[in-house]
Amino acid sequence: MLDPRGPVGVSERLILFDSFAIMLVIVIPVILATFAFAWWFRASNKRATYRPNWAFSGTLELIVWAIPAIVVTFLGGIAWFGSHELDPYKPLPSASKAVEVEVVSLDWKWLFIYPDEGIATVNQLVVPVGLPVHFRLTSSGVMNSFFVPQLGSQIYTMAGMTSQLNLQADHAGTYHGLSAQFSGHGFADMHFEVSAVAPDTYANWVANTKRAGPNLDNAAYAALAEPSENVAPTTYKAIDPALFDSIVDERLPTPSIGTANGGQMMPAPARKQP
Repeated sequence: MLDPRGPVGVSERLILFDSFAIMLVIVIPVILATFAFAWWFRASNKRATYRPNWAFSGTLELIVWAIPAIVVTFLGGIAWFGSHELDPYKPLPSASKAVEVEVVSLDWKWLFIYPDEGIATVNQLVVPVGLPVHFRLTSSGVMNSFFVPQLGSQIYTMAGMTSQLNLQADHAGTYHGLSAQFSGHGFADMHFEVSAVAPDTYANWVANTKRAGPNLDNAAYAALAEPSENVAPTTYKAIDPALFDSIVDERLPTPSIGTANGGQMMPAPARKQP
């Protein structure tokens, strides 16, 4: 959070620093006033006015209520404008087309599908530097949370629905990604590596991935969806184009939801219409 490497992270750090500075406007004077009052009204100071029956001051009441109200107003304004400016569904400004990545949280690993490139990875996310990345996210089972602290916002993943997130890496490097939502036994090791590379390097990586590795079809996904921990980064050279939508629509059996009796698909519960 304090060492952001993308525009979203930089904006979030600015909000954090602005909020911290505004709160110091109250904290610092209160601390100084505490010591000043203790020193001035000490027993040996004969110049201090002794008022044992003092009970009310309109001026003091105005100060005590007005300053916190102003601070809360400023903090509320920062939160309001910042939350709308950093809406995770809002595309990042760029002259280039965003890289599309579909994210599935599994027990206990992350699946990244690149629909335009026709490849997929597990516990490894590769993105080009300087280009926006548009994520569509879902879960194969329990609720989870996708988070790359140095790039920006975290967002939840939930079964049967999709969420969206837009991020960008402005500097080449390797960043740490993790699950920020407790999701069971293997949660603590549910990490992944984010590699931000030059666009040419990214293109070469895509080409090399397409030439090696297994295919990610429904059968391969069913095996991948089985609970497992500390899964090594893996690449898939080809994918079923409808895989992500099938996961969202709960058409694929998973060990977490929708299966019983030896893995036979059970009908998904009917959703109430609004």
